[in-house]
Amino acid sequence: MGVRMAAPLSRIAVARRVAEVASEKQATDVVVLDLRPLKAFTDFFVIVTATSPPHMEALIEEMGKALGEAGCPLLHREGEAQGGWVVLDYGDVVVHLFLAPQRAYYRLEEHWAGGVPRLILR
Repeated sequence: MGVRMAAPLSRIAVARRVAEVASEKQATDVVVLDLRPLKAFTDFFVIVTATSPPHMEALIEEMGKALGEAGCPLLHREGEAQGGWVVLDYGDVVVHLFLAPQRAYYRLEEHWAGGVPRLILR
């Protein structure tokens, strides 16, 4: 008998898993935006605020572990924690990690206001 592989996570399950990991690791203002109604380049944004660059790197590591175990590889990373903004591209789910000043500056929730908040964790 062969080894049974787990079914891949759905897009919403990937977004929720990222949000759960962020919340468990003390990130703040965790928001999942469903961009499918906008027919955007991706289905979901997960927007997260970290408290410091080391906290951001820890969040990135934990998200990578959780999604890697679920068979969802990171496709691309852009930005640096020291710069206050990192983007993680998981295909149908794009994760934006910010420090508070950068999140206030970029205001992604306002720019993507047509997205539907699906899960908000504080």
